[in-house]
Amino acid sequence: MNMELCRPSQSDVRERCNNSPMKSLPRIIQGGMGAGVSNWRLAQAVSRLGQLGVVSSTAIDQIFVRRLGEGDPDGRMWRGVEMFPFPEMARRVWREYFVPGGKEDSAPYRATPMHTRTDARKLVELCVVSNFVEVALARMGHGNAVGINLLEKVQTVHLPSLYGAMLAGVGYVLMGAGIPLHIPGVLDRLAAHEVTEYKLSVTGAEQETQMRFDPRSFAEGELPELERPRFLAIVSSNTLATTMLRRADGRVDGLVVETHRAGGHNAPPRGKLQLTEVGEPVYGERDQVDFAGLRALGVPFWLAGNYGSAERLREALELGAEGVQVGTAFEFAEESGLDTGLKQRVLEQVLADQAQVFTDPLASPTGFPFKVVRVEETLSEPEVYQARERVCDLGFLREPYVIPDEQLSAQGQGACRIGYRCSAEPVAAYLAKGGKTAETEGRKCLCNALLANIGYPQRRADGRLEQPLITAGDGINDIARFLAPGRSSYSAADVIRQILES
Repeated sequence: MNMELCRPSQSDVRERCNNSPMKSLPRIIQGGMGAGVSNWRLAQAVSRLGQLGVVSSTAIDQIFVRRLGEGDPDGRMWRGVEMFPFPEMARRVWREYFVPGGKEDSAPYRATPMHTRTDARKLVELCVVSNFVEVALARMGHGNAVGINLLEKVQTVHLPSLYGAMLAGVGYVLMGAGIPLHIPGVLDRLAAHEVTEYKLSVTGAEQETQMRFDPRSFAEGELPELERPRFLAIVSSNTLATTMLRRADGRVDGLVVETHRAGGHNAPPRGKLQLTEVGEPVYGERDQVDFAGLRALGVPFWLAGNYGSAERLREALELGAEGVQVGTAFEFAEESGLDTGLKQRVLEQVLADQAQVFTDPLASPTGFPFKVVRVEETLSEPEVYQARERVCDLGFLREPYVIPDEQLSAQGQGACRIGYRCSAEPVAAYLAKGGKTAETEGRKCLCNALLANIGYPQRRADGRLEQPLITAGDGINDIARFLAPGRSSYSAADVIRQILES
């Protein structure tokens, strides 16, 4: 691709990515499944039909690098990059990571440094541009809003990710996997291109540690006018919902109330952890949602966790919800980023009513329960997990911690007092950082597995490929309803049409 091509004006960008707000609140929010399952194609398909399409921001910079490493065969990444409002930054990112003709199949994907509190400018620019491109492409060809989903647990990339998405005109920001009290204020400040800070949660820290982002230091020429997107907090209980509305440092525009039946990470059960006979967490009365209490909060809310049917939508509306968030049904739609072969293998299980989902209390390095679909030749199988050599080279789920004085001495004077560790990294490395052996048992490298899910498995020096680990909600076998007789696939439109049936 030629980076010297004429760039579109901002009016051209607005025409390609119509910035008209959604006229009314959506009945259906498409789940922000990461990494790369909720891609721009899926979000575009959903938003075109008047519902809220959502892209996942999780690991999007790495996905962008791997797309460019493949040579951008359909030219879509280039189309997104050419709309970026700061052309010099766009040129630097493209030239750094684009591989003309694509890498050799036997070669690994380009590696970049793992994120820290103080990323190098090159890494920050990559983050801004990649989030911009994903949102801009999702918004092309229609005038409806598009959302972006982030995980509170993945804090080090929040500020540049949100700024990149806002430069592309994102309409909604959704965030869960933690309590994102300060995101509303961040959106207010970024909309004004103001210097923005965000507290980094550091284990063992006695004082607050802030991350800082100055939008104006990246600007080239006149700053584009930005709109502050609506913010939806993803919560699992009335307590968290109330906390968000009372303590957030800015406007919370709504809530997505996600039960433990949803795919991906689930909130841990309230109270002491107990396991079923097969090893799944036990959820009880304390984990039930008080819908009357939700209505009393006075903000729009959507229900999530096995709500992907017309019957469950009607139930949600009767309970006072604006609608539902649907993940699993869209995950296996034609437009999603999930690898086609994996999609078909799971759909075959679904048609036979044999797909199995296990709520694994150990798999995720976050310590949150994580739903896993049992599929052969994936990390859901003990023998595949045991055969994998532990590697931590993406690091999105690493835990920042204060390095004790004795570790600083071993590393030499001048070492940073903040270190990063992951319970899925090599055990010896984790123990050297103060971790405990018990914390490593059963932990899986979700970062590499989720990229393998979408067809970008890293190739290691010995030639082996990273293996996938598929997640989905408890009602996975219910998605058979979207498969018409004689068909082996379905579209996002099929999902929306059936759910909206009266």
